[in-house]
Amino acid sequence: MPYGPITLDHIGIAAPDLEAATPFWTLLGLAQGEHDETVEDQGVVTRFFSTDKQNGRHPARIELLEPTAEDTPIGRFLERRGAGVQQVCFRVGDLEGLIQHLLDHGVRMIDEVPRKGAGGMRIAFVHPKSTGGVLVELASKGD
Repeated sequence: MPYGPITLDHIGIAAPDLEAATPFWTLLGLAQGEHDETVEDQGVVTRFFSTDKQNGRHPARIELLEPTAEDTPIGRFLERRGAGVQQVCFRVGDLEGLIQHLLDHGVRMIDEVPRKGAGGMRIAFVHPKSTGGVLVELASKGD
C-alpha cells in the first residue's frame, strides 16, 4: 500500500480519572510514559503505556484519555457510554495521501485536513459510520 507502512499505534481508552485507571496497565507490565500531556484543543489529558518493541518497530500502546471538562469529546463519550475503548489509532506513512484515498472511495472523514494530536503527531479521524461503528484515528509523525 502506498500510504504505509501502516501499523497499530494505540488503542484509546476513555477514563474519568487517570490515576484510578493506571494500576491495571502497570500491573499487566506495560511501561508508563514519562509524562502526561494535555491537548487543549481536544480537551483531554493523555497518558500512554507501551508494549514491548518488536523488531525495532514502534511499540503498540494504550492511551488513557481523561477529559478536562464534561463538554469535551471525551467528557461526552464518558457521559453517553461510560469508560472504555474510545478509538483505535493506526500510524501511517502518508497521512494526506491516505485521507485523499479514503475520501476518493466514499469514506466519511471527521478531519479532511490533519490536525495536531498528542506527542506532536499529526492526526485525522475517520467517522464511525464508515468503519462499522469504530472511531479510527490515523496518525503520522509531526513536521
